[in-house]
Amino acid sequence: MVDMAIDPESLPYRPCAGFMLANTDGLVFVGERIDTRAHGYWQMPQGGIDPGEDPQTAALRELQEETGIGPDLVEIVAPASRPMYYDLPPDLLGNVWKGRFRGQVQHWYLGRFLGEDSHIDLNAHEPAEFHAYRWVRPAELPELIIPFKRAVYEKLVEEFAPLI
Repeated sequence: MVDMAIDPESLPYRPCAGFMLANTDGLVFVGERIDTRAHGYWQMPQGGIDPGEDPQTAALRELQEETGIGPDLVEIVAPASRPMYYDLPPDLLGNVWKGRFRGQVQHWYLGRFLGEDSHIDLNAHEPAEFHAYRWVRPAELPELIIPFKRAVYEKLVEEFAPLI
């Protein structure tokens, strides 16, 4: 139930970092989220930035927590040229992140995967975020993501695809 008294404009954005991981075939890692399995939504590794943590460190930490892929198996290619924002839809506002945020400001990084699929461990961290993964063409990403994050993924593909 949405708290109708919440004014989204009064809430800050949650600081977040994300990682677009490309393999040697030019494909990008996506995981199917456990909490949206019924809808079949996929996303790239991402999550909150801890207090005092810089965005690149957070992006690498999230990548490792969600995939088991450590920084030693990644070559950072580039950061996104700017932070990307999204707002939560009304049905999630007030329910996600204890109602403290209106959406996220995301700092994204592109990296090359230097390992093999055998290095991927979706249960590397409890609780697990993904129950399955696959490698997809960058252009496929926006259609796989939950609709309210789609514009961010479109911008990421536009910026990072030429570097893959």
